[in-house]
Amino acid sequence: MRVGVDISPLVQTRAGTARHVRGLVGALRGRPDLDIELISFGGTGRVSSIARDAVWYPAVLGRRARSLDVLHCTTFRGPVGGRTPTVLTVHDLAILRHPESLPPWHRLYGRAGLAKVVRAAEAVVAVSEFTKAEVIELLGVPAERIRVVGNGVDPVFTPDGSRAEGDYLLAVATLEPRKNLGRVVEASRIAGVELRVVGARGWGGVDVPGWVGEIPDDELAALYRGARCVVYASLYEGFGLPVLEAMASGAPVVTSRGGALEETAGGAAVLVDASDPESIAQGITEAAARREELVPLGLARAGEFTWPRAADSIEALWRELA
Repeated sequence: MRVGVDISPLVQTRAGTARHVRGLVGALRGRPDLDIELISFGGTGRVSSIARDAVWYPAVLGRRARSLDVLHCTTFRGPVGGRTPTVLTVHDLAILRHPESLPPWHRLYGRAGLAKVVRAAEAVVAVSEFTKAEVIELLGVPAERIRVVGNGVDPVFTPDGSRAEGDYLLAVATLEPRKNLGRVVEASRIAGVELRVVGARGWGGVDVPGWVGEIPDDELAALYRGARCVVYASLYEGFGLPVLEAMASGAPVVTSRGGALEETAGGAAVLVDASDPESIAQGITEAAARREELVPLGLARAGEFTWPRAADSIEALWRELA
């Protein structure tokens, strides 16, 4: 079976979507009777992004995929129609729920093309039950066409290894409005603990103290291990991979109540009202006090999410469609 996999997110970001693509492709490579063709277009920057969305996905990719048995687009961008069965992965629908938190071009794509592309796909992969419900409600895709396949945790994130020094809280997020970092900064001030923030510079003019930028995964793992707790109080997510990475590294986690983050945490984190810095601060205090309880719960929860397990589900879906 020949499958084309869109790996364009790898040139656009190093955040959760890129981790998803790398983890999934790595777990699928070398499987018997599975020939994977990696497909990409363009580079970084706004011009390439617009060219991909406006020309390559709608007008070129479908024709290129004609010789394939299945085409898998790893985000909700893809062709409309075509001869080859298409699978789309939807990570979240912030572009529809919270368009004000995204750059103008992304908002335009959300209005102009997203619904048509997702509805045209033979199958949709949602990374959580929460995201599946969003796809049904906001895009009208029938539930039977949606398969829920969660992300995996990269092997570098384990409780064994070096630990960063100091007494600090850790937040891992792109600097953008929906990550809610302003309230996390205020919560760290209330709790009286240093905050360190790892992630790419994004958009929306977000700037926070304690930002260390993007770092290699081994350094990130050391920061996870050494943290008093990891705070992931985003206002909207489709999955929340840093929650599991922190748990896999042996850190207690504070995350947002409701939505995908509560689903991903699976009862192994302290849940807070992300709109209230006082609630986040109380969660930080609680997580530190419950560390001995939360760490083993988190390790067990993170152990349920592996890339080989996700790849098994994706391969089964491809074979159904081929």
